[in-house]
Amino acid sequence: MHSAQPANPLPTEAMAWILTGGGKAFRPLRFHVDGWSELMRLEPGSLVSLHRHTGEVHAYNLAGSRQILGTGEIVGPGDYVYEPAGNVDSWQAVSDEPCIVHIKVVGAVEYLDESGAVTGTADSATQRAAYLAWCRETGAEPAAQL
Repeated sequence: MHSAQPANPLPTEAMAWILTGGGKAFRPLRFHVDGWSELMRLEPGSLVSLHRHTGEVHAYNLAGSRQILGTGEIVGPGDYVYEPAGNVDSWQAVSDEPCIVHIKVVGAVEYLDESGAVTGTADSATQRAAYLAWCRETGAEPAAQL
C-alpha cells in the first residue's frame, strides 16, 4: 500500500501580482532546474515582445484573450497553446479584461531584437531571483512550495 503524500496547495488567489513592467505581471507557481510555471497577467493592449523558446512551452488561457502577432490567431479563455522548442513569437492582450495565462516553460526564453539578436534571457534562475527580490523588497515571506 502506498500512503498519500502532501499536495502542498499554493493559494494563488492570495498571492500578489509581481509587476514586471509594460502592463505585465506574474505569480510564480513552481521553479524547476529545467524551467518554471507561472500565471502571467497582461493588461489590455500589453505586449509580450518577440522571443524564442529553447524548450517547449504549454500555455492555457484562463481569462481574457490574446493575439499571436504574425499569424493573427486569437487565443481565448479555455484555449491551450503548445509551442515547440525553437518557436519564435510575440503576442498581445486584445480583450477588454486582463489576459491571464498559465504558462509552463521548459528551458529559457530568449528575447530578440528585429535582427534576431538576443537582447535578454529569462530562465528558472532569473525568474526565481526576481521573485525572491520582490519578497525582500516588500517584506513578503517566500512561499514554502517555491
